[in-house]
Amino acid sequence: MKKWNIDSAMEVFKLPFSDLLYEAQKTHRENFKPNSIQISTLLSIKTGSCPENCSYCPQSAHYNTGIKKSPLMELDDVVNAAKAAKAEGSTRFCMGAAWRGPRDEDLELVCQMVREVKAIGLETCVTLGLLKGNQAEKLADAGLDFYNHNIDSSPKYYEKIITTRTFEDRVETIEYVQNAGIKVCCGGIIGMGETNEDRVNMLVFLANMNMPPESVPINKLIKVPGTPLDGQPDVDPIDFVRTISLARIMMPSSYLRLSAGREQMSEELQSLCFLAGINSIFYGEKLLTANNASLDKDRLLFEKLGLQKMTY
Repeated sequence: MKKWNIDSAMEVFKLPFSDLLYEAQKTHRENFKPNSIQISTLLSIKTGSCPENCSYCPQSAHYNTGIKKSPLMELDDVVNAAKAAKAEGSTRFCMGAAWRGPRDEDLELVCQMVREVKAIGLETCVTLGLLKGNQAEKLADAGLDFYNHNIDSSPKYYEKIITTRTFEDRVETIEYVQNAGIKVCCGGIIGMGETNEDRVNMLVFLANMNMPPESVPINKLIKVPGTPLDGQPDVDPIDFVRTISLARIMMPSSYLRLSAGREQMSEELQSLCFLAGINSIFYGEKLLTANNASLDKDRLLFEKLGLQKMTY
């Protein structure tokens, strides 16, 4: 696996746009079927009152965003949501809980959710915040396929958006997950005021991990009223596509997911993202608490572009 540094990565990032897209698409076709998209569904299984102060997050208890808090969902409700997701074509079901980290008693119920969702025939992913080593082992024993824990931004820029936990805290959880034999879903958010160099440094960190994440979500900031990042200027669309192209080139065998922010993207921008190497999306009209592109819009866009839902 090639080791990257900021200079070599920036050199690729700054290629003429058509050359960069060509390299990204070529890399994509060498590793994946070019017109096949993996579909995931994301469900908030515990909403609001998170003690962390992530500047982008409407579920943080530090900000007044109007989010109604709710306790951990009942098992049957989660299973029913997973069945509905599978019926719509999802192959992976992701469950998110607004915690700094799970209590052991809550983790037991989450493990049961994982078992039940896997029994339906779906891949499973959870995002529960910081983990202890033994908690990662419990999730592995339950059969969890993926654990999502984003690094959000570059190591340097991270402290500008979160102060209640460190970048190193995040990395420690990722290491626990990998040591337990669970696949890692880890990416970041674009448009929080960071520079292109920060974005490239984030990708350098991910690509240089002992094992790069099997799944890399690329989120476009959703500017939520009440959060510190509300009012942040929009990220330049070409820079956004450049970031995705570089991610594909640097992590050729990772699934790249176009995650938060798709509802605000034009069909043209989404199409460029697919051309740049995106081969996974979240399907469904909610991403935790934020709106997502509608199913009808996605179906129409897939038809226009000749994209097919991936099956296992």
